[in-house]
Amino acid sequence: MGGTDTRRERVDAEFTAYLEARQGALLRTAYLLTGDRHQAEDVLQTALAKLYLSWDKVRDREALDGYVRRILVNETTSLWRRPWKRRERATDALPDTAGVEERYDEGQRAAVWEVVSTLPPKARAVVVLRYYEGLTESETADVLGVSVGTVKSQGSRAMGLLRDRTPGHLAPGSREEER
Repeated sequence: MGGTDTRRERVDAEFTAYLEARQGALLRTAYLLTGDRHQAEDVLQTALAKLYLSWDKVRDREALDGYVRRILVNETTSLWRRPWKRRERATDALPDTAGVEERYDEGQRAAVWEVVSTLPPKARAVVVLRYYEGLTESETADVLGVSVGTVKSQGSRAMGLLRDRTPGHLAPGSREEER
């Protein structure tokens, strides 16, 4: 039994080190995919549990982020498909929607991501992976399990929607003259 304890301790130590280094970035990715902090935490928790269970199967440790991103996208897609997710729920209490305004960009970053969150789920996944995570078209296609052509067309459609939906004051090159 000593070998099993040693193996488990090694896996726990490696997994803990990975979590300490990457959990924040992975949570941001999950948030950008889901658009909701609580769903992002749930999706990330499920993804990390699946990663832990498959830790020894992932031979290329450099590919861990890609593996987790794939799980995040799959779990987020599963959320979109659940019928209960589409039902409206009445409530007396309104959620606190006040955003954090970042001083250096005068809140524009949050406003841009608000526009991104209006994209259809698959288009939002392409935008998050391509432009936020900085993945190539090929890497994005691999994570999403689609062809490079699909990534290109989804990306093109997403960018068109973003151009149409972006308020004028957020458009590149526009600044209020009164400042």
